[in-house]
Amino acid sequence: MNEVQNIGIPLLGDKFPKMEVVTTHGTMTLPDDLNKGGKWFVLFSHPGDFTPVCTTEFHAFAIRNQKFLDLNTRLIGLSIDQVFAHIKWEEWIEEHLNTEIPFPIIADHGAVGKRLGMIHPGKGSNTVRAVFIVDANGIIRLILYYPQEVGRNMDEILRVLKALQTADAYKVAIPANWPENELFGDHVILPPPKDVKSAKERLENAGKDYECLDWWFCHKKL
Repeated sequence: MNEVQNIGIPLLGDKFPKMEVVTTHGTMTLPDDLNKGGKWFVLFSHPGDFTPVCTTEFHAFAIRNQKFLDLNTRLIGLSIDQVFAHIKWEEWIEEHLNTEIPFPIIADHGAVGKRLGMIHPGKGSNTVRAVFIVDANGIIRLILYYPQEVGRNMDEILRVLKALQTADAYKVAIPANWPENELFGDHVILPPPKDVKSAKERLENAGKDYECLDWWFCHKKL
């Protein structure tokens, strides 16, 4: 139990801890440098450079980098490897996979991984496949953890990023598998009423700007 507590895994809604990191793009201060210009960022860790699953992930992130930028979001990777190893690995990916890595990679010595709960006590010094989505205010909005043997789905990371931004912008909730929900496609969910009067009004006004299955279950197209 003490080992888990010492890892200090941050929680959703926490401010991303301030830290100075060495990256392939130079020294950076997180979250400030990545939040500049009102940007969100996605920080993702990988177990190690020059490993097959991680290589497929970096290729997948790199070819989707513009999609993240279109959502006002920067990418930044991390593993417990030195900067020169990151650079050589980037060169290998560009030479053999014809893909340039456009985002920085943090060269961690273990301090960042431990602070963010990325190092499993039973897995040595390698980081798990963690994903942190951090909004423009430096608040951690989503955390995902994958085991070392399973690669991530980058389209799902893009989906939840867009879902979070949509929920913020329109004060709505997002249904399962959005924007391809099996019940009502790309519609979003209205927050439920907070009192009896509002519940009755919700049903009375249904059919204008929104539809309802019941007073607590209403949806609309943006």
